[in-house]
Amino acid sequence: MMTDKLVILAGGASSRMKQEVAGKTALTKAQKEQANKRSKSLISIGNSNRPFMDYLLYNAKKAGYKNIYIITGKQNDLFKSFYGEKDMGNRFNGLTINFAIQTIPEGREKPLGTADALYQAMNQFEELKKSSFTICNSDNLYSVNALRILREFNATPNALISYDRDSLDFTEDKIAKFALMQFDDHQLLTDIIEKPPLDEVHNYVDREGKLRVSMNIFKFDGSLFFKYVKDCPLHPIRKEKELPTALLNMIKDHPDATTGIPLSEHVPDLTSKDDILIIKKYVEAIDLSHW
Repeated sequence: MMTDKLVILAGGASSRMKQEVAGKTALTKAQKEQANKRSKSLISIGNSNRPFMDYLLYNAKKAGYKNIYIITGKQNDLFKSFYGEKDMGNRFNGLTINFAIQTIPEGREKPLGTADALYQAMNQFEELKKSSFTICNSDNLYSVNALRILREFNATPNALISYDRDSLDFTEDKIAKFALMQFDDHQLLTDIIEKPPLDEVHNYVDREGKLRVSMNIFKFDGSLFFKYVKDCPLHPIRKEKELPTALLNMIKDHPDATTGIPLSEHVPDLTSKDDILIIKKYVEAIDLSHW
């Protein structure tokens, strides 16, 4: 089913962004201060001095999305200063911006993970339980093409972009940390493999000879997926409820429900301070002046 809804995960702790950079850095004092204090997606990037989130929203609008659900923590005043003071129904450059709050359980210092974030958002916005939506990270700049492909996809209830690992312009160390995905001959997702041993990686190439990874951009049928985010178990090591875990549990019950859509392109990423100047060259090609 085609959708006009995009859910953006922006409630993480941004702990890696707050870590100090080893050696000298070309970041300005203002950039360092923002990196240490702001959510990653609100760091000013590019010549417009607007938040990184603007560029993701711009691509989302070009891809045809109209209703945006930004999941934040309880302290979201800065988000609201940029995108609207109301909890729901804010108008921003032709988009409707809604805010969902991911609360932190008692006894924890950090949020409970991405599956928990979506679960809380779906409880706050009942329409997400009844319709299809795309969901993605706030610190990746997904292309208009990737966003549009998922918005329009309707062959199966759920889908995700399966990126060609060789197309990602990251360091080898960073790429080696990405989980690999497996698909059957019909491009249906069958498994997600975290950090396979290097001597076994070749076992996971697809029929095109490619290794496929997820950059956390999915399309879900809310009526089907809600049960699995609600019942998602904690990851045994990270102790968080994560979307890939919920997704794997769903395909055990519904093996024909999730298609991987192959795509070969880079996905700019804003994880650490080192990424700020790297990503600047990507966003400067996007003209926000007519917004």
